[in-house]
Amino acid sequence: MTEPAPLQSPKSAQKAPKRAEMKVRPTAPILPSANIQGNALMVVIAIMAFLACLTLGGVSMVRSTAASWESQISREITIQIKPDDGLDMEKALNQARDTAMTFVGTKSAQIVDEAATARLLEPWLGAGLDIKELPVPRLVIVTIDEYNPPDFEAMRAMLKDSIPQSTLDDHRTWVDRLVSMAHTTVMIGTGILLLVFSAMVLTVVFATRGALSGNRHIVEVLHFVGAESSFVATEFQKHFLKISLKGSAVGSALAALFFLTAGFLQSHTIATPQTDQATALFGTFSVGALGYAGIFATMIVIALLTTFTARLTVMRTIYEIDTLRSDPTRADGLTN
Repeated sequence: MTEPAPLQSPKSAQKAPKRAEMKVRPTAPILPSANIQGNALMVVIAIMAFLACLTLGGVSMVRSTAASWESQISREITIQIKPDDGLDMEKALNQARDTAMTFVGTKSAQIVDEAATARLLEPWLGAGLDIKELPVPRLVIVTIDEYNPPDFEAMRAMLKDSIPQSTLDDHRTWVDRLVSMAHTTVMIGTGILLLVFSAMVLTVVFATRGALSGNRHIVEVLHFVGAESSFVATEFQKHFLKISLKGSAVGSALAALFFLTAGFLQSHTIATPQTDQATALFGTFSVGALGYAGIFATMIVIALLTTFTARLTVMRTIYEIDTLRSDPTRADGLTN
């Protein structure tokens, strides 16, 4: 008979080697964090986000500039006095100013002095102009309450009676033209913005579908091993949400940086010919808080659009796989 093994003492049992603990290998993500399709999609999203935010900021800038022009013109009227023989110009200017201030709805009146008048004519007649040697009209700028304007016809008649050489310009013709131009410009800008957003939507949709087509084999493997459709779609949704957020954040940040840089350069190059021409044509390069909020909203919309497209594409791919498994003859009617 076989002898029983000798009993081990407690000390010898404690000295016995322990088995190595099993280490769980960290799980890798189902989708690779970076691949050619994902990087290409990120670049496309960044470019389209930049263009969309740039257009949105441009429309916002045009609207604010047009509104500022309209408000400035509607707050002022101009009294012009033409020089004439025997006319005391300084006395006539003071009389016109005092007459304008007698009407309800006028806030202030300022006489444009000779130096300021010479600066207004400097681009056409050059520097060093002597106003007294030329028959140059003089101006009185009257600030009015745009919500409660004075009676322009009565003011015009009173000025004409006291100073026959005076004329009153209430800028209504310019205001009407400016309002029409502003509305037309905003409509054109809005149309361009809609076209850019439409192109962005189509580009993002097709780029997302193209990136998913490169990972179709992953969907097939997960579906064959029994993963639920919602689980597969959620994993792809998270993956493409990260890609779209990175791309749209980069594009939106570049657009915001463009407007900040342009505004900074414009503010530090005031009174130069280039800046004056750009300001006269485009206004100030500032989109304001509302414009930056629109840029942020555009970034979120692009990210959600890409995520939604990825989910729909995965669900469609799983449907095609199930259809092929149940009826292989329908392979020609399904897209790969």
